[in-house]
Amino acid sequence: MALNNADKKRFRQIGHSLNPIITIAEKGLSENVRLEIDRALKDHELIKVKLVCNRDEKKALSDTICADFDAECVQSIGHVLLLYRPAKKPDPKLSNILRNAKV
Repeated sequence: MALNNADKKRFRQIGHSLNPIITIAEKGLSENVRLEIDRALKDHELIKVKLVCNRDEKKALSDTICADFDAECVQSIGHVLLLYRPAKKPDPKLSNILRNAKV
């Protein structure tokens, strides 16, 4: 899945007002964190994830998350990732993309 520049720009605009809903710290990608990432991507499609780690670990963790969850990293600023994965059946009440379609 490759996003074009227009989609990335629109997702960054939507993501600007979002808060990180998942924080990954010293325990890394535990089973509970994996379940929560999968649930959040399924429900919201576009989420922010905060990584509490050093610079070298951040890139590896970002790549692992994107590969494991079939998501795309739209933006990475500091220790916050903006991830996108399209839902099979997006819920208009939960999807950050559909709720902010006018942005």
